[in-house]
Amino acid sequence: MGVRILVVEDERTVASALRRGLQAEGYDVDIAEDGEDGLWRAQEGSYDAIILDVMLPKLNGYKVCRTLRDSGDWTPVLMLTAKDGEYDEAEGLDTGADDYLTKPFSFVVLTARLRAMLRRGSGAQDGSAFEAGDLLMDPVRHHCERAGTKIDLTAREFAILSYMIRRSGQIVTKPEILDNVWDYEFEGDPNIVEVYVRRLRKKIDEPFGTRTIHTVRGVGYRLEPEL
Repeated sequence: MGVRILVVEDERTVASALRRGLQAEGYDVDIAEDGEDGLWRAQEGSYDAIILDVMLPKLNGYKVCRTLRDSGDWTPVLMLTAKDGEYDEAEGLDTGADDYLTKPFSFVVLTARLRAMLRRGSGAQDGSAFEAGDLLMDPVRHHCERAGTKIDLTAREFAILSYMIRRSGQIVTKPEILDNVWDYEFEGDPNIVEVYVRRLRKKIDEPFGTRTIHTVRGVGYRLEPEL
């Protein structure tokens, strides 16, 4: 069986175009036209990635994604929406989406992001486990924990943290993170890195009371455990 993609999109012309284009790229594609059907298919099927529209009948994309994440399903999710702006994007990411694409979009960009998302979600990163203080990451098993507590990360969050822990103690800039993590020619707002760093801090720092990700004002970030 090939790579299976679930497209949850109520605009039939968009859904049909995505099906044709993705099938031409070699993917197996299923379509759901509303949020309830999309959630059911996602829970009952075995998909490698989900392309999820936000504005859906019956159940919106935010709720679909949040329900999947709350149930422990971390299938990579690429959100599609006609909305725009940092706060809308942040809302999508806060529900656990791995990436976000605003309509109208380029199919070339969508497939590039999908390929990158699939690589990250498959654990294709090389190397063994990395440690920084009590933070441990195993790229092969797509596993992250701190002080023995497992931390669930989206594919994008995992990729960013993996890059930072590989350069533990060094300053990494936003452009470096974009170049090494996004895997395509990024044309959006580079401040999206800040959104992800805030999300990572909520997961790996705030619950434990000490900081591992430090901001170096005007330069970037440094991953280094507090002593």
